[in-house]
Amino acid sequence: MNEQPKQLNLPGVPRAKQDREVPPHWAWTEAEVWTERMLATLERGIKGGKWYSLMDKVTKEGTLRRAAQAVIRNQGAAGVDGQTPERLSAQLEPTIAFLSRQLREQRYTPPPVKRQWIPKLGSKELRPLGIPTVRDRVVQTALVYVLEPIWERDFAPHSYGFRPGRNAQQATARVETLLAQGYLWVVDADLKGYFDTIPQDKLMAAVAAKVADGPVLELIQSYLCQGVMETGKGWTPTERGTPQGAVLSPLLANLYLDPLDQQMARAGWAMTRYADDFIIQCRSQREAETALAMVRQWVTEAGLTLHPEKTRIVDASQPGGFDFLGWHFESGYKWPREKSVKRFKETLREETRRNNGDSLEEIIRRLNRRLKGWAQYFQGGQGKTYATLDSWLRVRLRSILRRRTGRKGRGWLDHRKYTIAYFAELGLISLKASAWAKRPNPA
Repeated sequence: MNEQPKQLNLPGVPRAKQDREVPPHWAWTEAEVWTERMLATLERGIKGGKWYSLMDKVTKEGTLRRAAQAVIRNQGAAGVDGQTPERLSAQLEPTIAFLSRQLREQRYTPPPVKRQWIPKLGSKELRPLGIPTVRDRVVQTALVYVLEPIWERDFAPHSYGFRPGRNAQQATARVETLLAQGYLWVVDADLKGYFDTIPQDKLMAAVAAKVADGPVLELIQSYLCQGVMETGKGWTPTERGTPQGAVLSPLLANLYLDPLDQQMARAGWAMTRYADDFIIQCRSQREAETALAMVRQWVTEAGLTLHPEKTRIVDASQPGGFDFLGWHFESGYKWPREKSVKRFKETLREETRRNNGDSLEEIIRRLNRRLKGWAQYFQGGQGKTYATLDSWLRVRLRSILRRRTGRKGRGWLDHRKYTIAYFAELGLISLKASAWAKRPNPA
């Protein structure tokens, strides 16, 4: 979402300008919006600290075209209007002209977000999925192109979620480094329903602190109030929080928490944040208690809520440890947390049902895509988890083969017939054997 979209060779669409001479840390910005002159102004700081005249950058057809390219590339389902990214591609130029005109004349009204309920992995519960219309995704992407650098200039370095050139691996690396330096007392904080509970008036005030363009502010406000449409229930207003599934939501969520980031940094606390998930590492229990008290005060004043059961102080040197970004940290080691493993196994189960009619080669090909992605993120963890997953998955595959030969029973009975080497020859990735699964030295 924050990365520079790849060039697409769409009929009749000119390629975006790429001849800017800008500092490397601004190379990700959209060239249609952020010229060398604008970036120079951003670097030195704009007079008065507020940006005016931004709506003309959003309504520019070149900006909308680049935004549409990103939406087409990302694919996704249709919203309440039924339009798909494929249809957008076929009607690209008329759609861009329409959106540009509607936005210039301030007549664009975002339709409701389509709400669907999908199963939670490893649970019988359902979770809501918000699907904005394709046109909305184009407009919001254009807004992000224009607004994101304004806040990115000043965001705290310990914030890693949904930011250009930053990722969860960097966040966990910072956590490990701090643990090794003796920051073992951890404030494990949990904001209850953060994205759904942000006070919209306070959020708009935070946006207006740096943006003084009236039409841009009105457009953002219209997104906060667009509501959701659900089959059988109709339209429901959204009086708090940011739009579900919206391209704009991660930026809004980050800028609202940035004052907390800055306050923690000024106080000298070692905070690591990824979106609404954050911890603070301290050298003593007393420091951790002081840091948590400051967090509680800020959260209350910001109109948010700390989860009373999930927010705690942990001594990471002792058994029990803490979870962060899918990992479990304990006594100088880390490994994928139990919930992460459970979710991953659910995705693998979908690919390895006994009645799967695909060839074994095709099943392994799809499995490898999932295994590679999971292993690339969970590299450097303790090896037992990986070996256990390897063994479990091979049993699933043996069960498929056993059923195809008309035999009953679980696949572990065939471990001598379908050996580890057998699956290795078919190309199945072994998590245990992968270089990224090496057990690290204790901190």
